[in-house]
Amino acid sequence: MSKHDPDDDNGPFGRPLFDDPSARALSRVGVVDVGSNSVRMVVFDGAARSPAYFFNEKLMCGLGKGLAETGQLNPEGRVRAVAALRRFALLAKGMGIGPLTVVATAAARDASDGPDFQAEVLRETGLRLWVVDGPEEARLSAQGVLLGWPEAKGLVCDIGGNSMELAQIGDGQVGTRVSTQLGPFRLARISDNPKKRAAHIDQVLAECQAQLNSEGQRIYLVGGSWRVIARLDMERRNYPMTVLHEYRMLPADLLQTLDWLETSNLEDLRTRTGTSSARMELVPLACEVLRELIKVLKPSEIDVSSYGIREGLLYEQMPARLRARDPLIEAARSVEKTMSRIPGFGKKLYEFLQPLFPDASPERVRLIKAACLLHDTTWRTHPDYRAEACFDNVTRANLGGLDHPGRVFLGLALLHRYKNSRSGSRLEPLFELLSEAEQRDAEILGKAMRFGAMFAVSDPSDVARLVWRPELNQLELKLTKNGHALFGEVAQARFTSLISAMKAEALIGERA
Repeated sequence: MSKHDPDDDNGPFGRPLFDDPSARALSRVGVVDVGSNSVRMVVFDGAARSPAYFFNEKLMCGLGKGLAETGQLNPEGRVRAVAALRRFALLAKGMGIGPLTVVATAAARDASDGPDFQAEVLRETGLRLWVVDGPEEARLSAQGVLLGWPEAKGLVCDIGGNSMELAQIGDGQVGTRVSTQLGPFRLARISDNPKKRAAHIDQVLAECQAQLNSEGQRIYLVGGSWRVIARLDMERRNYPMTVLHEYRMLPADLLQTLDWLETSNLEDLRTRTGTSSARMELVPLACEVLRELIKVLKPSEIDVSSYGIREGLLYEQMPARLRARDPLIEAARSVEKTMSRIPGFGKKLYEFLQPLFPDASPERVRLIKAACLLHDTTWRTHPDYRAEACFDNVTRANLGGLDHPGRVFLGLALLHRYKNSRSGSRLEPLFELLSEAEQRDAEILGKAMRFGAMFAVSDPSDVARLVWRPELNQLELKLTKNGHALFGEVAQARFTSLISAMKAEALIGERA
């Protein structure tokens, strides 16, 4: 069972984070995850539905290393973990974020000296560990996936050093959960024979499958070992982007990577990918688990989630109406509010441009909305670098609810917000994640925003209106008297560029 202060009715936070159900802003909240391999502190800041990472630091302590043999926490890891927690407590105090929420998982719950470790942490740092059991850990990790991936449906698989949790998710809910001892630290003592380890993994997964009934579903991977394998998959494929969140792999392709890793120099790969020695040490055994996971559960697709137990704790506190919000749009609104010259203009720009996209799918509409909200958030950057800065910000940002093609589409649209041509750009390899038609659509959106921004002194709809007649391939711009005054030479050139991208005929009309 989860252990916490019996007087605490609000779970690990000790207080409700969202007293106001309509709350969008969230003050800084600190969370620490004490795992079998690492101890990490994250401070969330910004939009509640899509929190920004104000601070993120981890230490590879190896707290659970050797636990399977001794039944106790690793002595050196324990010293390092207490030192890390002492530092984190002082940092939190300096940031003025209030008490840290500290969650401990498999190592602390399974070790015979776990209670003594809890007492030591409280005595030395003033921090109270909230130790969760396996099913609760699975639930929190699954909720973390839902925070950044609201439509996620399938199976969440969270691997740590001493355990691996699985949970069904769908329709914004967490279903059946199971906890196993398939963490690499545990597997290391099963046998020196890979075939015997594979048989053991198969047996455990078959028992999980009987409870989960998850064959053929999408699997969402959570955990450091999975992220390292995904990064290595990118390396093998020469994938142009290194953002791991929402990186998607087909089982057959991933099996090729696992075969490739068996014959590769892991030390060389560790150096090339910037992976720590402590993480890479667990990769071979994690690969064995992943291979059998594919064999037994037969997933349709395997996706990586950078969100896990820490984000799940935030999701736990959110009322339904806040959970229902789109994390991408919430993040874009937050960025617009703090970084644009005219906060609120993004919505007006979207409404002005909406006639250009009458048949856009819901997914495309949300990308158009996000682009309009972000269209003016890099204005402080030097003009020579503004276009590529837009692209870099979006493709590298920690955004939820956005797959890799979506990142590139959004980035390319914002690039064209500031630059007519993308030819010869250093970013060209990334453009290949989109089809030619998608690249053209992103260019049209960018040039439309570039033109619409010329009416930023007011609501564009008050002075101009766009009428798109696809059957005639004709775009008409209807202007009021003030609209004509705003439609100067630069605006005319931008309108011509938009017309060229659309390969359409232009008309200029009068509007009352």
